[in-house]
Amino acid sequence: MMGEPFRHRLRVRYHECDPQAIVFNANYLAYFDLAVTEMWRETLGGLQAMFERGLDFVVAEVRIRYRAPLRFDDEFDVCLAVAEMRTTAVRTEVTVERDGVIAAEGELRHVLIDPGSGEKTPIPDDVREALGRYVL
Repeated sequence: MMGEPFRHRLRVRYHECDPQAIVFNANYLAYFDLAVTEMWRETLGGLQAMFERGLDFVVAEVRIRYRAPLRFDDEFDVCLAVAEMRTTAVRTEVTVERDGVIAAEGELRHVLIDPGSGEKTPIPDDVREALGRYVL
């Protein structure tokens, strides 16, 4: 049984555009991060709830492929699908879509750590279960 991707809707703000009037490339990483934060809020109660449990996720790897430009005031969706969960890491596939057109696609790998020590820590079963609804 396959899940549905997590979707978070955003709109391009003026300051995110470069002199060519398109979204500056580095802003896509911010879009990825915003969507991941919202997915964790929905599934795990947000970052503060994770910190209170003694857990944190850090970005270990990012890949982005730009396919079509976004421009000021465009509305778009950032879609996240959990592609893999290992002992301490989660790999998420990301698609940025506007009106059925893929503007960017990529991948994030987050590692679960203990915030006090910074050491990797296994992903708890309830976290796996919560993220499981977005495994495709």
